[in-house]
Amino acid sequence: MKELDKLKLENQLCFPLYACSKEVIKKYKPFLDEIDLTYTQYITMMVLWDKKEINVKELGNYLYLDSGTLTPVLKKLENKKYIKRSRSKKDERNLIISITELGMNLKNKSKNIPSKMSNCVNLNQEETSELYKLLYKMLLNFKN
Repeated sequence: MKELDKLKLENQLCFPLYACSKEVIKKYKPFLDEIDLTYTQYITMMVLWDKKEINVKELGNYLYLDSGTLTPVLKKLENKKYIKRSRSKKDERNLIISITELGMNLKNKSKNIPSKMSNCVNLNQEETSELYKLLYKMLLNFKN
C-alpha cells in the first residue's frame, strides 16, 4: 500500500465503525420511540436497571460519556420521572442517580428491543460474539 493510500476513506477502520454506529442507532429509533427514549437515554437506563443507584462519574465511565453530554440526558430522564438525582450525604460534590419505580417498570417495556435489534443487524451468534470481543478490546485499549 502506498503511503498516501492510507488516507483513502475505504482504508480507514474509523469510517466503518462510525457509519455502523450511526446506522445501528438509526435502527434503534423506531423501537425507542415506542418507549419515548433516545438511544443515549436508553443506554443510561440499561446501566440503572442493573445498578439501581450510581454516581454520575461512574455512570459516565460506563457509557464513555462526559458530564456535559450526560447532564441533559439525566435531566430529561428525571423530568420523565424515571430517575432521581440527589447529592451524596457523604460528599456533597457527588451527584447520585437513582432509578425510580416508574424507571424500573420501563425495563419490562424494553425487554424485546435486543431481539428486534438482533434481527436488524443480521449477524450469526459467532459473528456477533467475535465483533463484541473486538470492539470491547478496542474500548479497553482506549482507557489505557
